[in-house]
Amino acid sequence: SNIFVLIEKISKFLNSIFFAFLAVGLIFALVLSPQDYLQGENVRIMYVHVPAAWISLGIFSTIAFLSILNFIFKIKNFILIAKSIIPIGLMFTCIAIVTGSIWGQPTWGTFWAWDARITSMVILSLFYIVLIFVNKLINEEDKANKISSLVACLGLINIPIIKYSVDWWNTLHQPASIKITGASTIHSSM
Repeated sequence: SNIFVLIEKISKFLNSIFFAFLAVGLIFALVLSPQDYLQGENVRIMYVHVPAAWISLGIFSTIAFLSILNFIFKIKNFILIAKSIIPIGLMFTCIAIVTGSIWGQPTWGTFWAWDARITSMVILSLFYIVLIFVNKLINEEDKANKISSLVACLGLINIPIIKYSVDWWNTLHQPASIKITGASTIHSSM
């Protein structure tokens, strides 16, 4: 009983720290950051769009990784964790698609283009939707777990396609601005 009280206090403390950092980050991103010399104020949407896309890719990768681990070790907790984060991943994928569309109108002159990265993100959202439907519509839990694990593993193929689509094909979408191995193309003030 005491351990649960301690965990609840720690959880509330961590939540307060999280929301403080979130508030500071949003103020810096949406108010204090400078305008872009080409995009003007429209660049601010990237501070929501890009993290949402990264989170959606990270969540799907986690779901696929947990599915692979479940195939190997047959640990039910992996499937429970994967099932619990599917809606969160779908939400961040939708946020990335919608904010990208809002950004695309003033930047590209259109809300939608059948660009390689945009299309592959829509395919990612379809994988999330299939995972939700499999888990909701198949009553036999073991069968639903196997099918959703297979769907997640199949969808994992889409992750490098999303990441490298701007390098592989000529698209409207800009290439990566932040690179692990190379220099960033974003000015330090941003």
